[in-house]
Amino acid sequence: MAHVEIYTKDYCPYCDKAKLLLDQLITDYNEIDLTSEPAKLEELLARRPSARTVPQIFINGQGVGGCDDLYELHSQGKLVDMLKEPAPHERPE
Repeated sequence: MAHVEIYTKDYCPYCDKAKLLLDQLITDYNEIDLTSEPAKLEELLARRPSARTVPQIFINGQGVGGCDDLYELHSQGKLVDMLKEPAPHERPE
């Protein structure tokens, strides 16, 4: 199963919508709440310098964008396949 990370902030309807889709797809994810951990913003910007909004979602280390991007991947039938990919640390050598 893929390793999913989502950078969020409190009171963000787009963050809630993205997490809802991941929950509906029964996907575990690591939520990094920038409201309670503001120092993590530097980490996010190092990973995705163009990030200016939340959520920012990473699947197996690849930045896929925000909420609209996540839903677009899902509507194209690509998201479920991405979520089935094993995390890099789970891949056989």
